[in-house]
Amino acid sequence: MKIIQWGFIGCGEVTERKSGPAFSEVEGSSVVAVMSRTEKHARTYAVAHGIKKWYTDAQELIDDPDVNAVYVATPPSSHATYAIMAMKAGKPVYVEKPLAASYDDCARINRISEQTGIPCFVAYYRRYLPYFQKVKDIVGQGVIGKIINVQIRFAVPPRDLDYNSKNLPWRVQRDIAGGGYFYDMAPHQLDLLQDMFGVILEARGIRANRGGFYEAEDSVSACFRFENGLPGSGSWCYVAHESAREDCIEIIGTKGLVSFSVFDYQPIRLQTSKGEESITVPNPPYVQYPLIKNVIEHLQGLSVCTCTSVSATPVNWVMDRILGKF
Repeated sequence: MKIIQWGFIGCGEVTERKSGPAFSEVEGSSVVAVMSRTEKHARTYAVAHGIKKWYTDAQELIDDPDVNAVYVATPPSSHATYAIMAMKAGKPVYVEKPLAASYDDCARINRISEQTGIPCFVAYYRRYLPYFQKVKDIVGQGVIGKIINVQIRFAVPPRDLDYNSKNLPWRVQRDIAGGGYFYDMAPHQLDLLQDMFGVILEARGIRANRGGFYEAEDSVSACFRFENGLPGSGSWCYVAHESAREDCIEIIGTKGLVSFSVFDYQPIRLQTSKGEESITVPNPPYVQYPLIKNVIEHLQGLSVCTCTSVSATPVNWVMDRILGKF
């Protein structure tokens, strides 16, 4: 494939702020069609972004002969369905994270990808951002010595939409998102750590609903162990007081520690016997650009992208274990 012509299934907020424009900035790539179940939304998005075709039916978009690759940007409950439809039609897929709403659905996607030989990529774009690459370099170069422990700490207040029980956001509806905000946000943290330290082989958790705004869990505590024996733990709260707000991963080594945020991109903090250093690393305007560029170059035969559905599946396994799904 030399010219990649994308069809978007879903055209929500993520395509506006993080990913959409990047598909047209990479040489040999363009967006030729978009789909939304709402006709007005699909048409408006297409006109606003100069996209020639719009659909309200996903199968019609997938069957469009001008579309040779598909971006699935819908809520997780439909990821498996759309990804499998595209792969069975012989079209590579780029899927928003998490890969699916359950580990079982991830396995289905991987099975079809293997059977068809069609690749499925996943939007764990933080692996590719300069900010996190810097953290990975610090760890890999042994700056803080042998890694002995990893800790995730995350706390935010409820969002304004959480107070409207009659119109709750899809991210807190289990049947759509796979869980609450934990299932929506923790994937990025867990994927980054598994990219650095290998697959998590053991995980257990305690989940609770302390705020009462919705039925899904809003507070989660967990412990886990990587394949190299490294232990880790995490604490997530989505109904915290403003004063308790925190976004931090701390990697502790025998010669120091490095801590960083996953969503706020605060300066990386490095502590060793030499003292404390604050490191600022800017990211590109469209944060998915580095990964999307790698995906497109993979499809063009110019490089290899390892951010596949197979590499993304362990995240869902860990989350499902923590939430007691199996």
